[in-house]
Amino acid sequence: MIRLLIVDDQAALRDGLAVMLDLDPDITVVGTASNGQEAVAAVGELAPEVVLMDLNMPVVGGAEATRVLRQSHPELPVVVLTTFDDDESILEALRAGARGYLTKDADRATIIQAVRGAHAGNAILDPSVQMRLLDLASRRPVEQPGIDLTVREREVLDLIGEGLRNGEIARRLFISEATVKTHINNLFAKAGLHSRADAVRLALKLR
Repeated sequence: MIRLLIVDDQAALRDGLAVMLDLDPDITVVGTASNGQEAVAAVGELAPEVVLMDLNMPVVGGAEATRVLRQSHPELPVVVLTTFDDDESILEALRAGARGYLTKDADRATIIQAVRGAHAGNAILDPSVQMRLLDLASRRPVEQPGIDLTVREREVLDLIGEGLRNGEIARRLFISEATVKTHINNLFAKAGLHSRADAVRLALKLR
């Protein structure tokens, strides 16, 4: 039996999923949670083997909760089940460590297949999500001559472009604020930037 935790802020949907999925002979729903903070606590108490996670929730969202769970329970697969299929949501969830990504129009069989697949160590993506990822991969990146940023510097630049401050970037990347400042100083020097506004403009240009 696969021990499943369901996380969603909509009580009706959460309870409906619990009833529906608990009927499967290979799955037992060990608990539910209404936000990411509750999910992290529930994992420690209930020891699920798979987490089915919504993204847009109060207190702590699904992507942040996934990131925390991947740090504390790296072996625990998280499958996102959400209404959002935009590029930003997909990439944020996958970068956080989600093993699967489904939209809420997925049928019961697809959700069960995703739970079983995640438990077996496979990555399960909704077909529309796969198409978006293929489209993203095929896009030609914008070249910026003379700039050679490291992967971490590029991550910091992207987060500056999203409007995050240094402390928020540090928490998002699980690094110290002093390290964030070092990366910012380096990328400012490499790109010839003079202000945070310059960094935002560069981040938008490189998307």
